[in-house]
Amino acid sequence: MTKAVERRGRKVPALDVARIREDFPGLGLAIRGHPLVYLDNAATSQKPHAVIEAEARFYREHCANVHRGVHYLSEKATSSYESARAKVARLLNAASPEEIVFTRGTTESINLVARTFGRSRVGAGDEVLITAMEHHSNIVPWQMLVEERGARLAVAPVDDRGQVVLEEFERLLTERTRVAAFVHVSNAVGTVNPVRQMVELARRRGVPTVVDGAQAVPHMPVDVAALGCDFYAFSSHKAFGPTGVGALWGRLEHLEAMPPYQGGGEMIRKVTFEKTEYAEPPFKFEAGTPNIAGAVGLGAAIDYLGAMDREAAAAHEADLLDAATAALGEVPGLRLIGTAAEKTGVVSFVIDGVHAHDVGTILDREGVAVRTGHHCAQPLMKRFGLAATARASFAFYNTREEVERLLAAIERVRQVFG
Repeated sequence: MTKAVERRGRKVPALDVARIREDFPGLGLAIRGHPLVYLDNAATSQKPHAVIEAEARFYREHCANVHRGVHYLSEKATSSYESARAKVARLLNAASPEEIVFTRGTTESINLVARTFGRSRVGAGDEVLITAMEHHSNIVPWQMLVEERGARLAVAPVDDRGQVVLEEFERLLTERTRVAAFVHVSNAVGTVNPVRQMVELARRRGVPTVVDGAQAVPHMPVDVAALGCDFYAFSSHKAFGPTGVGALWGRLEHLEAMPPYQGGGEMIRKVTFEKTEYAEPPFKFEAGTPNIAGAVGLGAAIDYLGAMDREAAAAHEADLLDAATAALGEVPGLRLIGTAAEKTGVVSFVIDGVHAHDVGTILDREGVAVRTGHHCAQPLMKRFGLAATARASFAFYNTREEVERLLAAIERVRQVFG
């Protein structure tokens, strides 16, 4: 058990990390003769037994399609699926489960908004405002839209610490701005954006906002009502749930006005050869058989997080970030990329004379898993004059000992390339 730590000026109870680690079978693996140190949580998280069992139980005990059957298994599957939707609504403090659309993840959620809500608002000469720290999934869909519509992508810059320049963000909100889309937490450098303030700046101009919450939901409470945004997207697999499923929250008035994203079964009320009448939200946006087991697993992940002291988990992650940042800052020839005042547990770095991929390869030989490359944020890498970084990202199940293992593995890199 870790010692109690201070968070926001007060002591927070210790998190029993050793106990928690028992819930995650992947953490017990041995890699290349070493106990695994899993520091690639920003790419995807490990899954607890409860999530793995929830998916397996669905397939064992009530495998059937949803919404379409009157038999017991279908009713049970539908109940489990819709229960998961209600859990997502509670997680985000949405007004109603009707505001929750199941998707394949953050990427599909943003594409859905761009191709429906965005297409209805953006025309020739208009602008969509994003920031320079966006993941490709919050760049490319808007880029495709503005190219199609004869519009323009405006980009708010970031400073040398990896923080959005708020004055520029505000200046770029003009009478031509039709949508502002920005990340809550940067996957590449861990910056926590002042989302509430950015939303308020946009709202003053009458600009609707789309927030990429993929990196926020696993690490902090998210309240869409308090944030005031119009859409919020996240992915299950980064929040200790299954891959291939996620959710889009949208204000109901927007979802009701938006056209369908795809056509097919499930999303209709009535079909004739002459005309189709569409279902109400959220079903209007869920064509075809959904990832039922994935939604059930996501519900189990939400239950797991709900049973945890989230403040203690956040304090533990902050402690790991502080320890790693301080220690890495003392390594000769190592430069940290992204030193924002507000961050989650991400340390992105480069080592003089060593390609990031070589860093990752040597760390892997020591059993330490990190992510290397551009992190689907090539414009941000260009902003820092880099092709790639090595990125270690923490979750509540990581430990101080694993930070020490990371440092020892980096020392091995320096020995090899020294």
